[in-house]
Amino acid sequence: MKLARIVVAGMAIALTVSACGGGGGTDTGGTASSGGLEKTQLLIGVVPVPSSAPLFIAEKRGFFKEEGLTVKTEIIQAPQAVMPKILNGSMDAFLTSYVSLMAINDSGAAKLKLFQHSQEAAPNVAGVVVAKGSPIKSPADLKGKTIAVNVLKALGQTLTNAHLQEAGLKPEDAKYVPVPFADQISALSSGKVDAAWLVEPFLTAAKKGGATQIIDTTSGVTAGVPIDGWGVSEDWLAKNPKTAAALHRALAKAQQIAGSDRKAIDEVVPTYTQIPADAAAAMTLGTFSMEADKATVQKLADLLHGYGYLKAKVDTAQLFAPMSG
Repeated sequence: MKLARIVVAGMAIALTVSACGGGGGTDTGGTASSGGLEKTQLLIGVVPVPSSAPLFIAEKRGFFKEEGLTVKTEIIQAPQAVMPKILNGSMDAFLTSYVSLMAINDSGAAKLKLFQHSQEAAPNVAGVVVAKGSPIKSPADLKGKTIAVNVLKALGQTLTNAHLQEAGLKPEDAKYVPVPFADQISALSSGKVDAAWLVEPFLTAAKKGGATQIIDTTSGVTAGVPIDGWGVSEDWLAKNPKTAAALHRALAKAQQIAGSDRKAIDEVVPTYTQIPADAAAAMTLGTFSMEADKATVQKLADLLHGYGYLKAKVDTAQLFAPMSG
């Protein structure tokens, strides 16, 4: 599968399976007085990482205004924490990882659709590292070892399992423990864990500190893994078809710019994240493609189900809202 570069700092937060939400705008009322839109004022949950850049590009360039929309944002860390707002309609859309979206649907907590794809992974932006001087030199050496991941039974564990299997190991041959990304380097250096699955900017920091990457978990058997996109509920789509179409047009227009103009991303990232402008400009970015490769999405879903992280098999064609497929 053709693979792109990813905004890996976005992965650090957006791929978690549970976290807490944060503050932001709260004005979500508003019915359209022109254009026939069901709603004109929307609240969208954004993760404060580069993955959310298209929304802020759309805002900066007036794409929402052109569609008759006023968009407010609320900082979230993962969609699970804001499902009550999604279900009661007080939040209209949100940034979500594919893993989280499938996990929520699988749990029965909500019926969600992927409204607009954001990006997919690339080589050497997420991987397993070991401490300097470690005797662990290859995936096969991880047998019986402890690997830190940010969240259990999510993307990191799934991708690492696939590479362990390729090396002749079983997923249960290694022990996974949850450690926040920010704490993984110290856990590794202190010997609390034998290895750690890291994403940018933590991966680069670990390497600069002397750690060695032994698995590139976003290449080979897991190349092109889809990362995230914008999610909505099935109910919201049904109740707001004209608003949905308007929102999608604005996001899609910004997505095209994000995919072709790196400077457009660099300009907005520091306005809604804690990432300084110089660091934002230096980060490896993913391809902000218009849609995910459906076969690769299915492969991810099959891996999640195969490892028991999803109870039911997923027909990933059903994950996508008609307008985003």
